[in-house]
Amino acid sequence: MKSVACAPALCVAGALALAVLGPVSVGGPVDGQNPAQLKSVRPAGTGQPDNLDRLLREIKGADTGQLAVSEEDGRFLRVLVASSRVRRALEIGGASGYSAIWIGLGLRETGGRLVTIEYDPQRARQAAANLRRAGMADIVQVVAGDAFVEIPKLAGTFDFVFLDAWKKDYRRFFDLVFPRLEPGGLFLAHNVVNKRSEMGDFLDAIERSPHLLTSIVTPSGEGISISYRRK
Repeated sequence: MKSVACAPALCVAGALALAVLGPVSVGGPVDGQNPAQLKSVRPAGTGQPDNLDRLLREIKGADTGQLAVSEEDGRFLRVLVASSRVRRALEIGGASGYSAIWIGLGLRETGGRLVTIEYDPQRARQAAANLRRAGMADIVQVVAGDAFVEIPKLAGTFDFVFLDAWKKDYRRFFDLVFPRLEPGGLFLAHNVVNKRSEMGDFLDAIERSPHLLTSIVTPSGEGISISYRRK
């Protein structure tokens, strides 16, 4: 089958559909089934080995502070990363590694790598341990520390950024990272619906910038902004 590149808007739309609904069959009904009774269902699990499903559930179960993204948002990140052919990704606010695992699943398809930065040293250690258990130590690098200090130390540019840190700092993080976002790259931010009031300056910046095309999607009720840097 020939690989076909998609426009950014189509990639995002396809990623959202797959993340929320799961794969859709294009064949006819199975023998003995009434076509009127068929309906789309979201598949159980990640499509990965059972031990990885268990690990993801374990991380979510221990997430008493509700720092991790929802499963729906994780699915969305995975498909968007894979469909956008991401090679060099940055996550700001890694918590215990839940979203990094979903992004890492997408990067397995592209051969890309992720650097995830977590301010709290204990959570950073948990993230590193969880990523090792997920078999992603070769895909994801965990950096413990203040992202405002650590990001300038990183070499090169990024074609995918996922921001899920202190909400009132979103604009400062955007101003820091945007110059290093590749043309054609994606800048995503989490909680832009349920915590919109905490990041008005950031949302104003991404919605008004002539250098970006921005849309907001809601795989779950929290909201993710997706900004495409024009080439």
